[in-house]
Amino acid sequence: MRFKAFLKRKNIEISVHRYLVDALGAMAQGLFCTLLIGTILNTLGQQLHIGFLTAIVANINGADYTVGGLASAMVGPAMAVAIGYALQAPPLVLFSLIPVGIATNALGGAGGPLAVLAVAILAAEVGKAVSKETKVDILVTPLVTILVGLGIAWLIAAPIGRAASWLGRIIMLATELQPFWMGIIVSVTVGVLLTLPVSSAAICAALSLTGLAGGAAVAGCCANMVGFAVMSFRENRWGGLVSQGIGTSMLQMGNIVKNPRIWLPAIVTSAITGPIATCVFKLEMNGAAVNAGMGTCGLCGPIGIWTGWLAPSEAALANGAAAITPGFVDWLGLALVCFVLPGLLCWALGLLCRRLGWIKDGDLTLE
Repeated sequence: MRFKAFLKRKNIEISVHRYLVDALGAMAQGLFCTLLIGTILNTLGQQLHIGFLTAIVANINGADYTVGGLASAMVGPAMAVAIGYALQAPPLVLFSLIPVGIATNALGGAGGPLAVLAVAILAAEVGKAVSKETKVDILVTPLVTILVGLGIAWLIAAPIGRAASWLGRIIMLATELQPFWMGIIVSVTVGVLLTLPVSSAAICAALSLTGLAGGAAVAGCCANMVGFAVMSFRENRWGGLVSQGIGTSMLQMGNIVKNPRIWLPAIVTSAITGPIATCVFKLEMNGAAVNAGMGTCGLCGPIGIWTGWLAPSEAALANGAAAITPGFVDWLGLALVCFVLPGLLCWALGLLCRRLGWIKDGDLTLE
C-alpha cells in the first residue's frame, strides 16, 4: 500500500494506456515536428530552389546543416521530451530527457524511435520518482534522470533498435515477395492502428517502414481517413469531412465502440486499395517512415510518397531505394490510392451497409 501511495503521489501510472497510447502518440508528434518537417523543408528547398532552405545555416562537428537538416537532427531529443510531456514529467526531468533522447536514438540506429520510447519512459519515471525528494533537487533530479537514461540506453537501445529494424525488414521483404497478400495485411493492419487510439505513425517510424510496405501502409491509412470522411458526410457535413479527412479517423472510435460494423467499409476498402498500391501501381513510400502511418493527416502520407520519389530518406536508401522522376502512372496511382478509391469504395460499401441495416442514420455522427 505504501508503494502504491508513493506512485500515486509521484503521478507514476503503470498502464498500457499511458505508455502505449499517451507516450506513443506524443512520440509521433515529436517525430512530426522534427524529422517529418525537416524532410518537407529540405524537399521544398531543393525542388523549388528556395535559397534560405538550401543554405547551410550551421556547421556542427564538421557536418553542415540546412534549416530542414537541423530540424531532422533534433528527432531524438524531440521524441524523448514529447514522451516525458505525455507522462507529465516535471520540468527538470523533462529537460534532462534531451541528452537521453539524443544518445538513445543514435544507439538505436534505424530502430531508434522504438528504443527512445522504451528508454525515455523508464528515465522519465525514475526521474519523477526522485523529483523534489531532496533539498538539492536541481542537482539530483537531472543527474539521476540523465545517468539512468544513458545507462539504460547503453544496455538496451542497440538491441531494441536491431530488433525493430529486423522486424521492419522482414515485413518489407515479405511485401516484396508477396505483394498481394502482404499488401492486404499491411494495409488493413496499419489502417486499423491509425483509427485505434494508438499511433500508427510512431509504429511505422519504429519499424522504418518504407518501400512497397510503406505504400501499403499509406493506402490503409487513407482508406480509413478519407473513407470515414466521405461515408459520414450525410451526418457530419463539411466539418466532418475536413476533421476526419485531413485530421484523424480516430474521431470515430466512440461510434465504433457502439457499433463495430461501421468500421467494415473502411477495413474492406483498405483490403482492396492495399494490393492495388503494391501490385498495380507499385506505389512506394520512401520518404520519412513516419509518413507511412500518417495517411492524409495534414496530407503527410501523399507528401511522404512525393518526397520519397525526389529525395529518399536514409532508411529508404539503406533498403535500396533511389530517387526517380515520377511519371503519369505514378501520379495517377497516388491520386487513386490516397484519395479517389478510398472515397468511392467506402461510400459505396457504406451505402450497402446502410441498406442492410448494419449502419443506421446517426451511427457516424461526431459529437
